[in-house]
Amino acid sequence: MSDYIEKDRSTDGVDRRGFLKCMAWAGTGLVWTMSGGIPVSHAFDKSSGKSAVKGAGFSFVQISDSHIGFNKPANPDVTATLQTAINRINALPHIPDFLIHTGDLSQLSKPSEFDTLDQALKGAAAKQIYFVPGEHDMLTDNGEQYLQRYGKGTKGAGWYSFDQKGVHFVGLVNVVNLKAGGLGSLGHEQLEWLEDDLKGRSASTPIVLFAHIPLWTIYPDWGWGTDDSEQALSYVKKFGSVTVLNGHIHQVMQKIEGKLSFHTAMSTAFPQPAPGTAPSAGPMKVPADQLQKVLGITDVNYLVSGKSLAIVDSPLDGSTSSASEKSSG
Repeated sequence: MSDYIEKDRSTDGVDRRGFLKCMAWAGTGLVWTMSGGIPVSHAFDKSSGKSAVKGAGFSFVQISDSHIGFNKPANPDVTATLQTAINRINALPHIPDFLIHTGDLSQLSKPSEFDTLDQALKGAAAKQIYFVPGEHDMLTDNGEQYLQRYGKGTKGAGWYSFDQKGVHFVGLVNVVNLKAGGLGSLGHEQLEWLEDDLKGRSASTPIVLFAHIPLWTIYPDWGWGTDDSEQALSYVKKFGSVTVLNGHIHQVMQKIEGKLSFHTAMSTAFPQPAPGTAPSAGPMKVPADQLQKVLGITDVNYLVSGKSLAIVDSPLDGSTSSASEKSSG
């Protein structure tokens, strides 16, 4: 990766029309099928989902970090790449039951940016969309606009839970009062709510947690972690299947600890450097013919009769960047 990527400091000589031609694939996300309470992923292309979806109870797509309003050389038209992601989702052989957006919807939390996002998402075949905020969605007003648009019926700064065919989903917020380069934080109020939300649920209930900043410490020097995540994760230890979905770092990373499976998603906007490979985190510029390899989507399918959740992150060039499978046995 380091042979091709440099920090986004100047124009790259690719004109807008030429860039968009090369970016025709550049929407990103993850498609998930749920099987026996464990997530499973597969390649996000025209043929994806045919095997994973067979017998699926439901499926959903994760997209992340659309950064609408960003217009620097790393991607001068993030709206176009988001639209490509939506087109690819709509072209799946199955219509996902819902979408999850794991934050940084906007670049500067401007009303016009949220308007553009809303307009694009109207074209998604899956009409139910769940959101959690990223730090870029809380820049100007401590998240008031975000809450008015996407947080109706939520608690506190926007946390909530819902159930889908026996799977319990929890949207968490770990970007309130976030300092540049600082670790995310859930806070006492939200942690108490989470503990109460999970109380009384059967240990056999599959749990999916999703938040913007990773709930495991990836690289603290860049703020890639959540300082009180250990307490939050202590509340899910009793459950037989727990999947944790995040964005923020604009690249795929996975970790499995016992019954906990952690997974970060690529961005629909631009890549970031691998931990420690650059002076700091931030947008990376890649040659136009390489960009499709560092943007992608996630498809998740829940198979009622199965015992594994397959998660496949697929770059928009049609290749498969990573795959994981976790057994509930």
